[in-house]
Amino acid sequence: MGAEQRETQVIEQFVKRASDIEGSSLVDLIIQATSHSSLFAFSEILAVPSVVELHGTQYSVYIDLLRLFAHGTWRDYKSNAGFLPELVPDQVLKLKQLSILTLAEKNKVLSYYQLMQELDISNVRELEDFLINECINVGIVRGKLNQLQKCFEVQFAAGRDLRPGKLASLIQTLTNWLSTSDKMLLTIKEMIDRADRMKELDKEHQKEVEEKIELAKKFLQHKPSIKLGPLEDIDMLYMAGVMSSGELGSHSKRKRTSI
Repeated sequence: MGAEQRETQVIEQFVKRASDIEGSSLVDLIIQATSHSSLFAFSEILAVPSVVELHGTQYSVYIDLLRLFAHGTWRDYKSNAGFLPELVPDQVLKLKQLSILTLAEKNKVLSYYQLMQELDISNVRELEDFLINECINVGIVRGKLNQLQKCFEVQFAAGRDLRPGKLASLIQTLTNWLSTSDKMLLTIKEMIDRADRMKELDKEHQKEVEEKIELAKKFLQHKPSIKLGPLEDIDMLYMAGVMSSGELGSHSKRKRTSI
């Protein structure tokens, strides 16, 4: 089973469980969800009615925590730690993994210095171990560790939950991409049609040249003393009608008369 399928199953399980419980029981579920090794999307859990009902209760801070894991980063948590529950080690790891995904959305070349600053990692060895063991091997990113340039070159990064209000922007981006793709396809089709026309013209020209050469061969069989040079000489004979079938025919008649 692929990582996406596993994550889908995990999301469905948490959504089902969240739909059947309320209050303090949801707190435990949110902690479990934000600590789960295969879960990197949280918008479905945020949309569960029983979770939404935590607003205005003593547990509302856990909705903020869940929203942080849906859209935020480790830096965001540090800036708001005084207003959020303390994280357990698995949550810290998860939030740092999610931070990598957010950074990879904006830039496909991430410097080691930037990553160490964002993740509170003190040395390159620790950073590379984190990228390999907790990101690449987990399947949330693919890329190359460039030790010479001291950067991580991102080739693929899993997507995160859409922030509220981002859906319209995403739809517009996809619409623009589709329009551009349609124009490119039309241009490619026109190029293919033009190439096909040129191919047909080349075939006609080749056929014409071959016909001239055959006529020249027949003519030279009857007039061996004539020497032809370039193809232009053949063209002159061809246009002048010297190689016409009439002349070749009369030549044959004279030959038969002499017999």
